[in-house]
Amino acid sequence: MYKPLPDSLTIKPSKVNGLGLFAKETIPQDTNLGMTHFKIGDTIFRTPLGGFINHSNTPNCIKVELRMSDEDLKGNQYSYKKWNLVTIKDIKQGEELTLTYTFYKI
Repeated sequence: MYKPLPDSLTIKPSKVNGLGLFAKETIPQDTNLGMTHFKIGDTIFRTPLGGFINHSNTPNCIKVELRMSDEDLKGNQYSYKKWNLVTIKDIKQGEELTLTYTFYKI
């Protein structure tokens, strides 16, 4: 079954800006929470996880880039990039998850 967010996260009003991602439980450092963005050609797409994370100059998460390649049914090779959200410290229950924006200007 499709889940737009990991079970450990929820969306709530943020003191940073609008809505943000918050921990429903303690999340250990180095936890991979899933894909936030992917890029095909020159276009970057946000997932629900990437759509609600707010910017911070002192973040508790980072985006980790993964380069992917595949072959279609005709044998044509193609490649794309995706970014996953990974915690860089333990995150307490109720704490907002943040990262330093690299795709968008603030």
